[in-house]
Amino acid sequence: MGKHEDVLRQILSGMADAKIRFDDLRSLLVRLGFEERIRGSHHNFRRKGISEKINLQRDGSKAKPYQVRQVRNVILRHKLAGEL
Repeated sequence: MGKHEDVLRQILSGMADAKIRFDDLRSLLVRLGFEERIRGSHHNFRRKGISEKINLQRDGSKAKPYQVRQVRNVILRHKLAGEL
């Protein structure tokens, strides 16, 4: 199992939202086909066909837990887990 699959498994489990590394979450979204736009400390992600916008900010080296939950909801709602 590769790194992206491990990160996806952690996100989908919901057991480690506060432990997800920002760079891993960012990399996963890019791998899932999201386009990244950086404005200051905000990393904004969009993907064609998905109306939700994802906004990430660092919390040290980690992603913010509520933002991990938002990413999980988008992945589940649009059935993106099988695209890795």
